[in-house]
Amino acid sequence: MAAAQGRLSDGAGGMDEAKDTEEGAEHVSSTAPPAFRAAVDALRAARLRPQVEVEPTRPPQRLAPFSYALEAAVVDGDEDLADGRLVLLHDPAGHDAWRGTFRLVTLVRAELEPEMATDPLLPDVCWSWLTGALTARGLAFGEPSGTVTRASSHYFGGLSERPSASQIEIRASWTPREGLGEVPDTAAHLASWCDLLAQVAGLPPAGPGDASVVTLPQRRGPQSR
Repeated sequence: MAAAQGRLSDGAGGMDEAKDTEEGAEHVSSTAPPAFRAAVDALRAARLRPQVEVEPTRPPQRLAPFSYALEAAVVDGDEDLADGRLVLLHDPAGHDAWRGTFRLVTLVRAELEPEMATDPLLPDVCWSWLTGALTARGLAFGEPSGTVTRASSHYFGGLSERPSASQIEIRASWTPREGLGEVPDTAAHLASWCDLLAQVAGLPPAGPGDASVVTLPQRRGPQSR
């Protein structure tokens, strides 16, 4: 599975600490607070659309007292159309910037058709996909922040035969509102995040109720896994 790399939207380099799945990635300490263990159990039990492959990965260690991470890829056959990483952070003492005890942090990326990358409205549209994916499932959240970045690569000399490539990256974080037992509905937040991944990958809407959702066209020549 392709692993998303980059810096977290909160300004910490936590994504760079978590590269590939390692032994112990699924382990949650028995000393972790019950609310955090319940939130992680809900992530593990979530039922997701089949095109999105999700697996645990080593979480960042310095962003919060407790953390858990997943990486995902939107898969079509043997090709990855988009990939990303979702990190659940928990600080039982609370965090002023989060305005809560939990925080979700993500990086999502996909390649684009070059003409799509020049659309001046693309960053605003991509950000609306994130917030729209959450509100579409009726999720309460606060303090959203993040960046949408477009990058283009052009090849010269010995690499001149390669076609130009464009990529979109969404780095974001938000505070999931806590429910019963002071535990957020992390399974629903994960499902919303997978909706975002699928949308960026250009997949059709998951259900008839989502027919109004506009997705990116599937990019040309998805990269091999």
